[in-house]
Amino acid sequence: VQLVESGGDLVQPGGSLRLACVASGFTFDYYAIGWFRQAPGKEREGLACSNNDGQQYYTDSVKGRFTISRDNANNTVYLQMNSLKPEDTAEYFCAAVLSDWYTPNRFDLPWEYPYWGQGTQFTVSS
Repeated sequence: VQLVESGGDLVQPGGSLRLACVASGFTFDYYAIGWFRQAPGKEREGLACSNNDGQQYYTDSVKGRFTISRDNANNTVYLQMNSLKPEDTAEYFCAAVLSDWYTPNRFDLPWEYPYWGQGTQFTVSS
């Protein structure tokens, strides 16, 4: 199982950015994919999840600003981020869990996901 994130950059406040998570080594259609972030000195925070049935889940901190989407044909999950704030600065990770093991109301808990990418860093700053 391999997950590779990309798209990290330097963005001005109020700007937008799209991250991508490309998966390989497993049957993508069977997995829920989540996005997390971790800022220095803080715990890893769950942001959003795309289940294999198309349902999406968001934490309140990003609802309305971030959108998760998946392209099953290309084994990719995206995180579109708008209205970015300096406090969004962090390293962003995608993670995968087999949908049969997945509980939607726990989508934001890091320990629910056995497979992780290496992360991509982006900074929101003027």
